[in-house]
Amino acid sequence: MYQTAIIIPAYNPPDALIPYTEELIRRGFHRILVIDDGSASDRRHIFHALGRLGEVTIFRHAVNLGKGRALKDAFNYVLANWNNEVQGVITVDSDGQHTVEDVIRLRDMLTRQAQGPSLILGTRDFNGNEVPFKSRYGNKLTGLVFHFLYGVRVCDTQTGLRAVPMAFLAEYCKLDGERFEYEMNMLIYGALHRQRIEACPIQTVYFDHNSETHFRPVADSIRIYRVILKGFFTYILSSASASILDLALFWLFLPVFGAADDSLRIAASTILARALSSVYNFTVNKRLVFKSNGRLFGQMGKYYALCAVQMILSACAVSAVHLMFNGNELIEKMAVDSILFLISYQVQRAWVFGGGVF
Repeated sequence: MYQTAIIIPAYNPPDALIPYTEELIRRGFHRILVIDDGSASDRRHIFHALGRLGEVTIFRHAVNLGKGRALKDAFNYVLANWNNEVQGVITVDSDGQHTVEDVIRLRDMLTRQAQGPSLILGTRDFNGNEVPFKSRYGNKLTGLVFHFLYGVRVCDTQTGLRAVPMAFLAEYCKLDGERFEYEMNMLIYGALHRQRIEACPIQTVYFDHNSETHFRPVADSIRIYRVILKGFFTYILSSASASILDLALFWLFLPVFGAADDSLRIAASTILARALSSVYNFTVNKRLVFKSNGRLFGQMGKYYALCAVQMILSACAVSAVHLMFNGNELIEKMAVDSILFLISYQVQRAWVFGGGVF
């Protein structure tokens, strides 16, 4: 029977990590990888004690490289050394916030994956009075933003308790991120590639208002939101640059049809410019925004169908708004197209490049 490996990234961990690890062993976990992420010398005794346990392997970084790098090195170690022995891994924080009972619950869910592999998140309840303010509202806001941009509802985007099946480890080793933002990249990759993401409710444990955490509220939050919003900002830049390219090509094509009458010259220049700029926009969205590996021509057909529908909706909606308010047509069109722009992002994510039914 396959085992489940435990991965514990540790940077200056508390002494309580020793009895915690011993309890994991007593409860049946015999493949435990602890990453000493450049901890201070006064914490060295903890890793020496853990290293004397036969079920524990210590992987040491000479300097602190961050949680993301620690996890990627650990995933790579498991693939290289335990690939034929374990069904997956469970990542556990070293500060004692994850109870052994909850780790067992994730292991059981990992074992029972009848519908195929899925990333299992140990999700906390942020409504209790014991939850620090920054954790309560920070996680809720991040969850809302993530759901809007990637279409997956994740109640606890920053949980460190995660069960990862072996099928996902190789791709996760290649993801960007060296610190806490790496865990967000795991979720984004899973959402974009339609990996199943499941939730397992766990206990919410904080010691001394979460004083043991190495999470930097400002610096690490900026890194996380940079990762979350990167795709959407790329989508904005893709659309803006495609519009600029469309105007530039239109201006370049006008002299080419100089001998024709004005109507034909404008129509031909518009069609050619839009054809080329839309191919550019499609390519950037496919490769950089949604990072899709789907079939080119199938996605291109959906993309142009969306463009046609969006153009018709824009014309109809602007006409309706103008009939109702009799305002400035340009302002009305800007308002309508801004809404359609956001809707188009969701349709492209879910249907054009996601391969699902919107």
